[in-house]
This record gives sequence, structure tokens and C-alpha cells, in this order.
Amino acid sequence: MADKKLVEAITSMEEDFAQWYTDVVKKAELIDYTSVKGCMVIRPAGYAIWELIQKQLDDMFKATGVQNAYLPMFIPESLLQKEKDHVEGFAPEVAWVTHGGQQELQERLCVRPTSETLFCDYYKNVVQSYRDLPQVLNQWCSVVRWEKETRPFLRSREFLWQEGHTAHATAGEAEERTLQMLNVYAEFLEKVLAIPVIKGQKTEKERFAGAVATYTVEALMHDGKALQSGTSHNFGDGFAKAFGIQFTDKDNKLKYVHQTSWGVSTRMIGGLIMVHSDNSGLVLPPRVAPVQVAIIPVQQRKEGVLEKAAELKEMLKDFRVKVDDSDKSPGWKFSEQEMRGIPLRIEVGPKDIEAGRCVICRRDTRDKMEVPFGKLEETVKGLLESMQTEMLERAREHRDAHTWVAKNYEEFKQVFQEKAGFVKAMWCGCQDCEDKIKEELSVTSRCMPFEQEQLSDVCVCCGKPAKKMVYWGKAY
Repeated sequence: MADKKLVEAITSMEEDFAQWYTDVVKKAELIDYTSVKGCMVIRPAGYAIWELIQKQLDDMFKATGVQNAYLPMFIPESLLQKEKDHVEGFAPEVAWVTHGGQQELQERLCVRPTSETLFCDYYKNVVQSYRDLPQVLNQWCSVVRWEKETRPFLRSREFLWQEGHTAHATAGEAEERTLQMLNVYAEFLEKVLAIPVIKGQKTEKERFAGAVATYTVEALMHDGKALQSGTSHNFGDGFAKAFGIQFTDKDNKLKYVHQTSWGVSTRMIGGLIMVHSDNSGLVLPPRVAPVQVAIIPVQQRKEGVLEKAAELKEMLKDFRVKVDDSDKSPGWKFSEQEMRGIPLRIEVGPKDIEAGRCVICRRDTRDKMEVPFGKLEETVKGLLESMQTEMLERAREHRDAHTWVAKNYEEFKQVFQEKAGFVKAMWCGCQDCEDKIKEELSVTSRCMPFEQEQLSDVCVCCGKPAKKMVYWGKAY
């Protein structure tokens, strides 16, 4: 009964996707709730995934010349007020510090919702000449946004992220860096997290407060909702003018810098869960699995079984391996390995040892195979690589099967009422149409993809001449 109970604890995703998601993050011990409303404990199993994301993404950043820095978590109100659009965009979500000890502060401090203003203040001091450019900095930190509705990883009042902030001599260099970082995110999501993405530009309504252009990578979750998985913003020289960030160029003239900003957060972990996991728990792509292989000794009290498990672990030392020698039953251990999303399970008992082989089970497909001890290392390597590739392919097939085309408003409405997923449709470029679609259908423009298609000549909403093809969806 115990083995059954462990898996029964998860609501099936077909029955209630939101409850299924909460059950998975809780039962796989990724998070716990706290006495701090809207904030979560990221438990060791969850934080280990974030560490692997952080390490691999940080390496990709550094390969493009990014350096890490750290700026204060408090922003004086006067500094936040300097860029009007920016402060208006964040005003509803800002948390304020009003007292230091018993004393009321002369000026309120905001707990950073994002750090553009602080980076601008810093660049104003360190950038004097063209020789000081480009500045290509990133920080790994937490930010606070006073969200009304919260959900583990997807939306919490404090969350972990990275935010890159760069300053350049020309508009061209800034645009190049903005797109370069978007491509880094797309590559990371696909190659490491096995999540296929649509790359494109946000509409004016959806772009970041204070930006000239916002680019995004959008992913489709298993329930057909969209998740904005990373954004990269070109600020032009708007922030530079507001903060007075000027430099003397090669022609001896004083000019304003052009800036960018880009970020991804722990919501990536939410995306990872909602794209790959199933009704037995977490399914993790090997590259971000804290444990890639679980070795489970069967009849472990019998002579030689634990020793053989330790021997196999040593054989697989190039991978992240754990031997489960706890006193739980093998059935319980299998369920636990599935719940935690460990990619491969190796079962080894007295009969296996006698036959000179073990049994490997894949978490994603549940395929089982018998493998001679001598071929274990190459088999594990091959299986982990196959899993990584096939998980991306399956996610891409799911996304493509849930991407629809609508040529008029009736079709558009019908798809969102009867189906789930992305809808590709033409748009006139007018915000009134976006507002109407959001109000009537709770659907937002996700992005204007770089790969444009001419689906028809008219806007799906108003029938006027169309300017862009847009991906639309219901989003987290």
C-alpha cells in the first residue's frame, strides 16, 4: 500500500492541472510554504536545479564577455523617479522601506523590483570616455514584487534571477547585444532545459516600461498556456538621458550611451516542470538533474549487494550518481526516484550480480533494459544523451500540435473556447485590438515572431490591413 500511496498523492494533470503542479513541487520536495505571505522556501532539491541552471547559464554569459557584479537591494525613491515610464510600470508592485530601526527615513527606499536605476547611477560615475565602453555587467540576486496572486516558482513576492545591464557607444551595438542575449536564452532553454521556444518581439503594449524594444522567448506548457521564459530589452538612450550618462566619443563630442537589460528567473523551473513532468511526478532533462542516476540495491541485506552498488557508483563517477541504501522497500524507492525525476534508475540484486548485469529504467519513457556491467558506463552516457534530445523533440511535437491558425475573429474565438495552445493570427498593429482580445478572451499577444508568415491580409480582430503575424495565448 505504501508504494501506491506515494504516487496517489499527486492529482492527475487531466483532472486539475493547477493542483497537479502544486502537488509535484511539494511532493518532489522542491519548495515549502512559509509564514511570509507570498514567499517560498526553495528546498535543497529545488535549489540544486537552480544551481545547475545558474552555473551553465553563467558560463554561456561569460563566453560572450559578460562580467558579474553586485549592486544594493535598496533604491532611493528619488532615483526611481528619474525615468517616468519605468517607475509607472513598477509602481503597483513596489515594496517600500520607511524606517531604519526606530527612526523614520528621510527618504523612502524601495526594495529592488529590478535594478535599471541603480546600474544607471553607477554607469553615470564610471563611464567618461569611449574607452570605458562597452560595460557588460550581470548580477545574480533576488528581487521583490508585491504580487497579489502567487504560485511556486511562477510568481512569488521574492524570487531569484539574473539581470544583465549593458552600456554601449552606439545604437547598433546595443541592438546587437540585446539580440545576442535573447539567442543565449533560446539556446539554453532548448539545449539544457529541453524546452522549445518561439523568439520574437513584444508589442508596444507588452514591452518593458522604459524600453525602446523588448524581445522574448515564449514557451508552451503542457496545459496549452504560454510562459514568457526570458526577455531582452533595448533601452536606446532614454535611460541615459534621464540619468545623464554621457561619454566623450572619438570625435571629441559628448554623447549619450545606449543601454540594454535582460533577465531570466526561477520561473524557468516552473516551466521545466510544466513542459516535461507527468502524473508520477517530476521528469528532469539530464543536464539539469541534480542526480542523474539512482542506483537501487535490491535485497540489499544479502551479501555483496551494497558492495556492488558502491562499485557501480564508482564506475559512473563522471555522472551525478546516488545510491539509495535507505531501509525503505525497493518499490517505495522506485516511486521516490520517479517522483524526484531522476533520469535513470539502476536496479541491482543478487540474481543480477550472478548474471553479471543490472537493469536500467528510463524515467521519461519507462523503458527497461538489461545491461552487462562492462557496458554500463557507455550505456548510461548514451541514454542520458538520448533522453536530453528526445525530451526536446517531444516538447516540440506537443507545441506544434497545439499551435493553431485563425484568419478571422470567429475562428480566433472558437480556438480559445474549444482548444488550448498558441494561435497564430495577423494583427493591424493597433492596441485597441489587443485590448479587446484581452478583455473578451483573456488572451494576450505573446510575440511578433522573427519568422513572419503572411497568413492573410487583414487583422484577425478588426479586419483592417494587417502589419504583423502574432502568436497569441493565455499566459501564466
